[in-house]
Amino acid sequence: MEFNSDKVLKKIINKQLGTKATNFYKVAYFCIYNFPVVIESLPIKEGKPFPTIHYLTCPFLIKEISRLEEKGYIKYFEGKIKNDEKFRLKVFKAHQEIVIKRDKLFDEVQEIKNFEQWRKQLLNVGTGGVKDWTKVKCLHLHVADYLSGIDNPIGEEVVNLIGNLNCKDKYCAKFIEEIRHEN
Repeated sequence: MEFNSDKVLKKIINKQLGTKATNFYKVAYFCIYNFPVVIESLPIKEGKPFPTIHYLTCPFLIKEISRLEEKGYIKYFEGKIKNDEKFRLKVFKAHQEIVIKRDKLFDEVQEIKNFEQWRKQLLNVGTGGVKDWTKVKCLHLHVADYLSGIDNPIGEEVVNLIGNLNCKDKYCAKFIEEIRHEN
């Protein structure tokens, strides 16, 4: 079984997420074990707008980031956005980068060109569909954006808080075995 074939990657991603990634476009970031960590998604899912274009798939990072959210880091970052103008401007710039990147997908990807009616609506929301850029929907979004090359200060700070971005047990390798047994 070819490990990095599109078919196998999609199956791994579906297992990581526990659901089918119907609007998968490509893998944006891999871990040291060569498993997907972040995928780039199309801004249309099942005919409707889907504003999240960078989606975290790594089970290890999802858990680590969830722990930070449980400790109150969403409120921490919202306070930082409110009180630190330099930080706020960087966050707003990251949202703008997402809006521009997401909009370009309508020109670049044939399968969503028939959904122009949603394009304008998606220009009005930042990462993850956030309308109020002083609010943080979740930290996973910001980390996914950061690992995908967006200069996202929240994502960068969360990555620094976590430190090691890779699990120690090559967790996703089990999905390869599961896929082999399915075939």
